[in-house]
Amino acid sequence: MKPTFHLVAFAVASLLFVTCVFGNDNELSEQEKAEGWQLLFNGKDLTGWTCNNGKPIATPVENASIVPYKSGGYIVIHEKKFDNFILKCDVRWEDPRCNSGIFFRVEDPLNPVHTGFEIQVMSGDEVGKHQFGAIYDLTATTKNAGHETGEWNTVQIRCYGPYINVTLNGEEVAAMNCDKFDQPGVCPDGENHKYKLNGEPRAVKDFAREGYLGFQDHGHKVWYKNVKLLELELNK
Repeated sequence: MKPTFHLVAFAVASLLFVTCVFGNDNELSEQEKAEGWQLLFNGKDLTGWTCNNGKPIATPVENASIVPYKSGGYIVIHEKKFDNFILKCDVRWEDPRCNSGIFFRVEDPLNPVHTGFEIQVMSGDEVGKHQFGAIYDLTATTKNAGHETGEWNTVQIRCYGPYINVTLNGEEVAAMNCDKFDQPGVCPDGENHKYKLNGEPRAVKDFAREGYLGFQDHGHKVWYKNVKLLELELNK
């Protein structure tokens, strides 16, 4: 009986360790609480969230997740603005044609496409400026670290001054310095990007460094959970 007892004790201890360090779904672990992380979604209701057009979110919480699909807006956004932070969340989909996005530093909620940044969320195994983990239309991924369709992926976005870093399933896949994007409508590699203001090309360097964050409805059902944020103090 002793070997069995030790195996059970080890399993229980391991479970307690994982819960302490990583926490349950849509909960902060003790370590995260100590570090100052905020839980932006409680897994039960949509308190603190709305559509970017000001309408209530039409889709209910499903499987303890936010579902932007058919929400009634282009993105569902959190009510608070953030500037320097680390945002992390888990995302999955079941349609292999999946397309969605994680928006942040959105200046104008009614125009998120041209006044904020987007991390591309999609299926596929390629790299590029429009692949999973890319800073959409600006910086290509260096690798594709996405999991198979149907599996959860963990995305982490770090915004610190002009610097944006994207980690996908524990691997850094994209990074940029906004200050180097100082030409209207053009990336440092010479390629054009889509961003405009009042119809005129924008320099990404001039984008707001504070704004709203949220998740895009791009015609496919996607689930987001474990939405957590750690605010960072910018050293000037």
